[in-house]
Amino acid sequence: MINLSRRTFTFGLSAGSAAVGVSPHPTFAQGQPQGQASSTTQGQADHAKSLPPAAQFKIGRFTITALADGYADMPFSYFPGRDAKQVEDMANTMAMAKPGGVRFVFNQYIVDDGERLILIDGGPAGTLGKTGRLPSAMVAVGIRPDSIDAIIITHMHQDHMGGLVAGGRQNFPKAEVYVDRRDVVHWTDPAKRASAPDYLKASFDISAEMMRLYPKLQQTNGNHQITRGVSLVDLTGHTPGHIGVRVEDGGQSLLMVSDMLFPVVHPAATDINFLFEQDRDAAKAMRAKFFPRAAEEKALIAATHMPFPGLGRIMSDAGKMRWMGAEWAYQDL
Repeated sequence: MINLSRRTFTFGLSAGSAAVGVSPHPTFAQGQPQGQASSTTQGQADHAKSLPPAAQFKIGRFTITALADGYADMPFSYFPGRDAKQVEDMANTMAMAKPGGVRFVFNQYIVDDGERLILIDGGPAGTLGKTGRLPSAMVAVGIRPDSIDAIIITHMHQDHMGGLVAGGRQNFPKAEVYVDRRDVVHWTDPAKRASAPDYLKASFDISAEMMRLYPKLQQTNGNHQITRGVSLVDLTGHTPGHIGVRVEDGGQSLLMVSDMLFPVVHPAATDINFLFEQDRDAAKAMRAKFFPRAAEEKALIAATHMPFPGLGRIMSDAGKMRWMGAEWAYQDL
């Protein structure tokens, strides 16, 4: 396994390595007439089709499991800074254009240090696109909701909180919930809800529901250590209290950047925003600061909406920034 111990810039990133456990492919039944599958083989095929995506990799002593709650396609017009045709052209160039726009995956990450399970965000849980698959994904990897010890909410948009309150229930009954106080102040303000555009109303409503169902929710303030090797990083801009989560151990580091970057448009351009962002100038400034430094350090990053499992690096290619998916399978060999 690669082990890079060099200390890095102020975001605390390093080019960590990853090791993954991969389930074997189903085997075919032997001795069947050509073109005819046994009921066992058909059952295996059906099971294979139903398996949710999952990836597991190591950062020092931590095991991180990437799961997905599903996906939604965002219209090409949702990216201020370019017109819809320009975004569509960018997507076509990358062979990533969908009929509905740019596909956002909703990646969730579970961090296991051997003692605690920490969930990063809860997904939209059916409130956007084709989502609501996190519960079955957790079952598939043997993790129960009541085994989650802590949940970090990177910001209070509906696609990061929905799973906590779906069905009007406290779906993670034993979890301590952490969220930045600046987001709490913003998303629980009735005046701000009243003046917000319709597409943000759901985030205000789900925020209120989360505060009701998790009354012991812990409000943090910018950079904050959750436990040894797991800390919050202030990435304000996308929302007032937008945070990342840094996991580091044994000279390896991973930064989960949540909505710091989006597929197709980032990291090639820092001046392209997303419709839902509260402070577009602050979001641009954060990206302009973060992208080149991450590229310089070849930092290992996990991003909520990048293609599953959202693991990659920002690379500088002839002065242009691009996303390179990180190798994550069999990195222990």
